Amino acid sequence: MARNSAERRDCWCGIFLCFLLVLLRETRAEQIRYSVQEEMQKGSFVGDVAKDLGLDPRALSESGARTISKGKKHFSLNVRSGSLVTADRIDREELCPGTLKCLLNVEILMDDKVNIYGVEVEVMDINDHAPRFRVDEVEIKISENAAVGTSFPLPNARDPDLGINSLQNYQLSPNHHFSLHVQNRADGAKNPELVLERVLDREKENVHYLTLTAWDGGDPIRSGTARVRVTVLDINDNPPVFSQSEYSVSVPENVPKGTLLLTVNASDPDEGVNGEVTYSIRYSEDEASEIFHLDSCTAQLFIQETLDFEESAVYEMEIQGQDGGGLLARTKIKVTVLDVNDNTPEVIVASLTSSIPEHSPSGTVIALLNVHDRDSGDNGQVLCSIPEHLPFKLEKSYANYYRLMTVRDLDREQVSEYNVTVTATDGGTPPLTTSTQISLHVADSNDNPPNFRQASYSAYVPENNPRAASIYSMTASDLDSGENAHITYSIEEETIHGTPLSSYVSINSETGVLYALRSFDYEQFRDMQLRVIARDSGNPPLSSNVSLTLFILDQNDNAPEILYPTLPTDGSTGVELAPRSAEPGYLVTKVVAVDGDSGKNAWLSYRLLKATEPGLFSVGLHTGEIRTTRAFHDKDSLKQSLVVAVTDNGEPRLSATVSVTVAVADNIPEILSDLSSLKDPEDQQDSSLTLYLVISVAAVSCLFFVFIIVLLALRLHKWRISKVLESCNGHFAGVPASQFGGIDGVRTYLKTYSHEVSLTMDSQKSQMLFPQPNYADTLISQESCEKRDSLYFCNTFVNFLFTFCKYIVNFIFNVNQCLTFSVSSFSLSEENINDSWE
Repeated sequence: MARNSAERRDCWCGIFLCFLLVLLRETRAEQIRYSVQEEMQKGSFVGDVAKDLGLDPRALSESGARTISKGKKHFSLNVRSGSLVTADRIDREELCPGTLKCLLNVEILMDDKVNIYGVEVEVMDINDHAPRFRVDEVEIKISENAAVGTSFPLPNARDPDLGINSLQNYQLSPNHHFSLHVQNRADGAKNPELVLERVLDREKENVHYLTLTAWDGGDPIRSGTARVRVTVLDINDNPPVFSQSEYSVSVPENVPKGTLLLTVNASDPDEGVNGEVTYSIRYSEDEASEIFHLDSCTAQLFIQETLDFEESAVYEMEIQGQDGGGLLARTKIKVTVLDVNDNTPEVIVASLTSSIPEHSPSGTVIALLNVHDRDSGDNGQVLCSIPEHLPFKLEKSYANYYRLMTVRDLDREQVSEYNVTVTATDGGTPPLTTSTQISLHVADSNDNPPNFRQASYSAYVPENNPRAASIYSMTASDLDSGENAHITYSIEEETIHGTPLSSYVSINSETGVLYALRSFDYEQFRDMQLRVIARDSGNPPLSSNVSLTLFILDQNDNAPEILYPTLPTDGSTGVELAPRSAEPGYLVTKVVAVDGDSGKNAWLSYRLLKATEPGLFSVGLHTGEIRTTRAFHDKDSLKQSLVVAVTDNGEPRLSATVSVTVAVADNIPEILSDLSSLKDPEDQQDSSLTLYLVISVAAVSCLFFVFIIVLLALRLHKWRISKVLESCNGHFAGVPASQFGGIDGVRTYLKTYSHEVSLTMDSQKSQMLFPQPNYADTLISQESCEKRDSLYFCNTFVNFLFTFCKYIVNFIFNVNQCLTFSVSSFSLSEENINDSWE
């Protein structure tokens, strides 16, 4: 019975299925097309469905006809009139952004019959949007040396309308330097460009203000404007250059916000601000500006909104790189959004070598990787890859195993460690990837010699430096490590002026510090060339050398030397001449001096230390020129003596002095007559000495006259005594004076002393002559004998007086000779003055 019931049930099912197929065969599927403009009011007429389907409106109402649409309901069926009307305001740009035709499908279902009628409504565009720029103002930086004809991109305007209602053209405000060029792309887009028509001059006008207008072709015509500010920059001759002309990246739609998509790079060989590149994006669509964000400094492209594959599968952007000088470069980025694949591949490191010697042969295996994906089919097929710039490659070994191996020699000094990123990508749609990082250390070998930072060095050492003082430090670097990088220093042996270099300087072998072994003299030699050798401790050792120039710096150890005026060699005194009629500022002479030092130590300054007439002369501080500061007065001395000091600018300052004699006269005869009467302090001293000599001569003359008077007095006194004797001794009157006589019976001989005095003087000498006395036998009295002692005293006094006079006269004679020599010297000076005047 159960079996019969089952058979009966199967039979009824077959009958029902046949009946349903018959009904479906009788069902008609028809489609009607209408068009309606966007932005129509709710309930606006679209089309007469009843008429187009050949139905009675009452039949539609009785059959319970209704519309079926996916998503939001845009149309409804008026069953009374049998017409299709709008159910709400329709915005074509919202429903069909970027499409040429906007078609909406509506199904009309008859409830009493199994009939479905398809209605296709095309929404027609109207000019309800004006072109709009993304920014109200844009700044364009243009170098002043930009060539005529150079174009610069301008911002695009966006008009969501289509056809003639969309963006048609651009217009630029009138100006003298720029024109507008519109580039028509293959996809119909229009890119405005600013074209330079005349050479810019930043010094004349550094900013240009323009207005860019975008027009559509609707009725009425709508437009939008953007202000363009053109800043003229100084010369920048290298624009940025992107490493790729186009970047493309694929990203799954479920990628989280803030994910870094890619990093673009533009290089600029310029330096400073002209080499600093800033990045910006020119979006083709407004929606892309809300989804992506580009860091203007790092050029990293991030996702800031969730992606939706159903909304847009591809985003195209243009990256603009602009350096500080205003030069631009552009590249394209294409972002492809992929569908979700829910399993990512797995990478397992089965074997790994963490360290490898540098210069290992190509093909050395570093790691063995196992790749697995739990998905199946294309989603489970995994491909592995590594960055192309690395010196490694992946080679499939067996099944899902890959070997990571070298493709060229490794150099530790260039890269000591590698972080190899192994990327596994499955074959799903969109493909999912996973990455594994493998760290590899490169072991060192001694393949690099020591290296100095500079090709040559120079150092400055002041002269008179202390011995054993540190004068310079040199260091070399070695790219190797360990003992291979341990460096010792030495100096290549040479000779300087026949003396070994090692006697002048030495170097610390460990630190590279250079020491002076002796004190240097700038005036002896001013520089020294030596070569320093740096050697590492590798096996075998490697070395390099560099030249070092030691410059000896001058110190102020030489005083100024005066070249002019020089002291005459003929014993006379040099004299500079100045006319009495000279005006203030008259150049009398110039003091010329040199200094054996150099630099500021040889900068000389001149000043007047001493002058006969203060305020009459001045000396140029830096020129040494002696000039008059006022006119000569009658009371001014005819002979002016100046003392000029010459001082250098060193520390401490050294100086020298020179005396300058200036003779004041208007002509040569006056000079000669004035020179004969010129009196300097020495002449005044000679005048004083002459005065003293005259006084002495006068005193001597007075003494001489006193002597004569005394002598005459003595003679008169002697004569008087003789007369007295004759009168007292009359009995002896007949006896000759020469005869023997005596009163007391004693015979006495009296001798008469007679002296002849003569004084002779000539131009050569002055002296008194005393001849030998003549003896005459004279008989005198005892009184005369008593006077003998007084006479002897007088004679002694006279001898002393004449001796004193003799010395005085000799002294006067010598002074006279000196004065005669001075007059002759003065005559020579007059001749020299005459020669100088001529």
